Amino acid sequence: MTEFWLISAPGEKTCQQTWDKIMTATTRTNNLSTNNKFNIPDLKSFRRAVMSFDAVHSVVKKVAQYMADVLEDSRDKVQENLLANGVDLVTYVTRFQWDMAKYPIKQSLKNISEIVSKQVSQIDNDLKARASAYNNLKGNLQNLERKNAGSLLTRSLADIVKKENFVLDSEYLITMLVVVPKTNYADWQHTYETLSEMVVPRSTNLLFEDQDSGLFTVTLFRKAIDDFRLKARENKFTVRDFQYNEEEMKADKEEMTRLSTDKKKQFGPLVRWLKVNFSEAFIAWIHIKALRVFVESPNKKNMKKLREVLNDLYKHLDSSAAAIIDQSAMDIPGLNLSQQEYYPYVYYKIDCNLLDFK
Repeated sequence: MTEFWLISAPGEKTCQQTWDKIMTATTRTNNLSTNNKFNIPDLKSFRRAVMSFDAVHSVVKKVAQYMADVLEDSRDKVQENLLANGVDLVTYVTRFQWDMAKYPIKQSLKNISEIVSKQVSQIDNDLKARASAYNNLKGNLQNLERKNAGSLLTRSLADIVKKENFVLDSEYLITMLVVVPKTNYADWQHTYETLSEMVVPRSTNLLFEDQDSGLFTVTLFRKAIDDFRLKARENKFTVRDFQYNEEEMKADKEEMTRLSTDKKKQFGPLVRWLKVNFSEAFIAWIHIKALRVFVESPNKKNMKKLREVLNDLYKHLDSSAAAIIDQSAMDIPGLNLSQQEYYPYVYYKIDCNLLDFK
């Protein structure tokens, strides 16, 4: 149950009579919805709200979605972290109480709206800054991780090779690394010594295998490098551009460790910030929507019927709305009147489904 209808129904002699009338029509007779009173105080300058519902809702969704992005593999835990004042969203909406401390009712609705606007804008700006910093860190770490994964043709070889695999500090000899498809292992063993002149016999060793290929060493004279590389390519062997440099490999490993540590350090505070500010943004969103309304939680299969019952109750208040209702019922092709959200009573929707999982 993630969708609520906030409706403002015209008063009978008392608000309780209005409540009883709707309860009878929607719940006691038809069992179309679960209804709750939405308690708010009297507000000054009631019709002068300036804050956009969509703007606040957009920030609420962005904070919620970024929470899902940050939690990555723990996305199933996202919903339990999306709370308002420490309770789940359904409970908060159905037991709503106006926050007098944050939004003093002695102020005009315009001033309250401006308070919300500043609060939500600050959350939005802070989110952009925090997300940018964390995403950069995460992106740099992922780039390094990608270098250490994938095909032998492209991946970093720093965590595969060892110093003893190479002839180092020789004026004449060099050890090269060659990627050989597994299907060509026999060809490599039979031909590598003759691919060019000056290849050291019996100098090849298999260092590592992935799903498709193996990484072999071969030692030859430096003057034969270009010729060997060309002949190797002709035989479907790929010579990797690699020079053993202990300091560079050590620096890469240290950089990965540093980025991984920094990500872990930022993760906890960022999740806490997201939880706190999601709560603040969601509370602000509900307050900016708050009218003298009832909150209805419709069963999806009953939405159409519930709408019909409400329209029947109140269509006498607005003849133009009644006309739209009657015409939309005719389903005239191309007219699209049924898509207009216009009703003879004040209506707003609260959708608590804030995540877009792909």
